[in-house]
Amino acid sequence: MTQGRSRHVLVLNHFALPRSEGGGTRHVELFSRLSRWTHLIVAGNRNNGTLQKFVSNSPDFVTVPVPAYSSNGIGRVLNWGMYVAGALAVGLTARWRRVADTRPRKVDVVYASSPHLLTPLAGWLLAKVHRAPLVLEIRDLWPRSMVELGYLAEGSRMHRILVRLEGFFYRSAKRIVAVADGWQPHFSSFGVPPEKVVLVSNGAEPADFTPTLTRDKARAHLGVDGFVAVYAGTHGPANGLDLILDIAQDLTDCTFLLVGSGLDKERLVERARQERIDNVRFLEPVPKAELGDLLVACDVGLHTLAQAELFKQALSPNKLYDYMAAGLPVITNVGGDLEMRLAEAGCGVQGSPREGMSARQSLADAVRTIRDRSVDERQTMGRRARDYVERHASRTAMAARLEKVLDDVVAGDAPVPSNHR
Repeated sequence: MTQGRSRHVLVLNHFALPRSEGGGTRHVELFSRLSRWTHLIVAGNRNNGTLQKFVSNSPDFVTVPVPAYSSNGIGRVLNWGMYVAGALAVGLTARWRRVADTRPRKVDVVYASSPHLLTPLAGWLLAKVHRAPLVLEIRDLWPRSMVELGYLAEGSRMHRILVRLEGFFYRSAKRIVAVADGWQPHFSSFGVPPEKVVLVSNGAEPADFTPTLTRDKARAHLGVDGFVAVYAGTHGPANGLDLILDIAQDLTDCTFLLVGSGLDKERLVERARQERIDNVRFLEPVPKAELGDLLVACDVGLHTLAQAELFKQALSPNKLYDYMAAGLPVITNVGGDLEMRLAEAGCGVQGSPREGMSARQSLADAVRTIRDRSVDERQTMGRRARDYVERHASRTAMAARLEKVLDDVVAGDAPVPSNHR
């Protein structure tokens, strides 16, 4: 480390959000915890969940204008392209931009985050301009996830182009930061050695979810009683929220809170109205700083996704860790390693499809299992959930791991093989 100054990292994440917004605050929470680095996060100026504009008042978090879109068509691609153009404009002047302590900063590392590959493209270009190493963060195996969800035809011309681009970025990056363990076979198929990949999982900081309201006051504020299940996150095609509406029809003595926004929200609200699913309530997104006061009113956190094989192999869902950090038992329907680990920790119940049962039956049974346990049993599960996050997925622990990645690439250290990346 150069004596007399901290290092500086330029962070490109199209979908990053400040804590004043509800949604993806991963990068603000991680990079603000680094002790030897300053940072500049460059994001689009629309919340990817609500598609509404937001304003950042932090000198460490700047936004570039991006247009709204209403589907997965050309409007969304234009949104991506506008972000890249704006991020390049900011990044090209980053050497002279005043950050944090008001002094100009040399760019020591460029950190570019997926899912879409235009952001890594901007990161690669800026790394060349600044003669800085590129760290590539993979938060979604894109474009593979697009194929599995039916948005992109495998083997199509566009798919082949994107796969080639994906491999190029893997080779160009000094390190690859993955948010989920279990993706190594995918990286290996591109010739990426295991030691080049570092796990910096999604997570939450339990202290950030300490409520300021009592459970009774929070429930009175929301107007809920009885058993309450919550989903807090994006309402998009990949999130499988029709399944929650399905089970709400089977569990009329439970209240389901769907908190957030997204491309599917309007359709889901209309479906609930037409089918008279009166025990589902749709709430607007809640800033992360206020989420603890909502979750304290609930009894279980729901994590649902569309059924795709990729999700079963590896997953690191922020919303699930938010529930756990707030002390809630959890249910996920993705199956695989994540579900097994939560069950082993004693804080989760299996909600994925079981043999001889539909996805709807399995998820409804999981909710019944939590509902039918005593208050003391649910509280015990919640304590286990909070403890699991503290030990395995706290923002503090992950920030320390991220800081080591940045230190190593600046020092030019070769990746060190490790069983625990």
